[in-house]
Amino acid sequence: MPEGHSVHRIARQFERNFVGHPIAVSSPQGRFAEGAAEIDGLEMRRAMAVGKQMFLEFDGGAWLRVHLGLYGAWDFAGEILVDPTIASANGRMGQTNQRGTDPIYDDAGENSLASIGAPRRARAHVRMSEQTRGLSDDGDEWPPPVVGQVRARLMTAVTCADLRGPTACAVESVEQVEAVLDRLGPDPLVGDPAENEERFVSAVRRRGVAIGQLLMDQSVVSGIGNVYRAEMLFRANLDPHTPGRLVPTDTVRQLWHDWSRLLAIGVDTGQMMTMDDLSVDEWRAAMASRDDRHWVYHRAGLPCRVCGTEIVLEEMQARKLYWCPTCQR
Repeated sequence: MPEGHSVHRIARQFERNFVGHPIAVSSPQGRFAEGAAEIDGLEMRRAMAVGKQMFLEFDGGAWLRVHLGLYGAWDFAGEILVDPTIASANGRMGQTNQRGTDPIYDDAGENSLASIGAPRRARAHVRMSEQTRGLSDDGDEWPPPVVGQVRARLMTAVTCADLRGPTACAVESVEQVEAVLDRLGPDPLVGDPAENEERFVSAVRRRGVAIGQLLMDQSVVSGIGNVYRAEMLFRANLDPHTPGRLVPTDTVRQLWHDWSRLLAIGVDTGQMMTMDDLSVDEWRAAMASRDDRHWVYHRAGLPCRVCGTEIVLEEMQARKLYWCPTCQR
């Protein structure tokens, strides 16, 4: 499932390429035809991400709410205005070596500029620039052909975004959006940092539920999925089964600050980088391969990078949990 950093990156792309423009909205698949008709032709006013949910505001008080779920992704095509602080060369968004200038390419093809969400090979052709250019000079077909099951297509004169496989895709009123936001836990990139921290600490400390479950509860904290959950608990040397109310307050605050830091790194790089103090070569390897990017995630049966104990894989609420029984006790 795409985690919070991916959704923030998608919102950033919409902010740069769609906000301020009238949007042609359609549903090639047909399942979103009624909603598409409601907002077709309206100007997009704002793009906002909170945790794993994205909200696109249109004129007239209509909002498009999208939750990618396990398999959803946005494919971008056409002319893409890229934020130069998070974009590398050759069309891949954010997979740049922060310790150098060479672009780094992930071996799973995830988090590319052309397709953001569930890992997949990009199907759409993307031209990247800091200033828009015409599309006819290189003979590209416009609009791009619809490939596969596209729930929703959003288009400006020069940019196209195709939504595939979301859990939720709905046009909602201001009141409906506010009701969704009220149910979501704090997101480090949205709202007041101090208030967010206190909300998180309070939500964890009053519950007898295992901390490994609480970190995945979007009403407790927004945006954390399997990868960040496992890595944050390891970084805090915390047993995933510890009830929230028994986790020391200082440790809960440490979790919040760690999530804030890791989310920012994820947004900037496009990768869920959770290891610190890497050499230049180690950083490049980690950017290129998930297996070199994490402490415990996806390492079941392998020795812990710190103590050598075999990493355990178990299920917690039907989701995979990786942890080290020696470091996290």
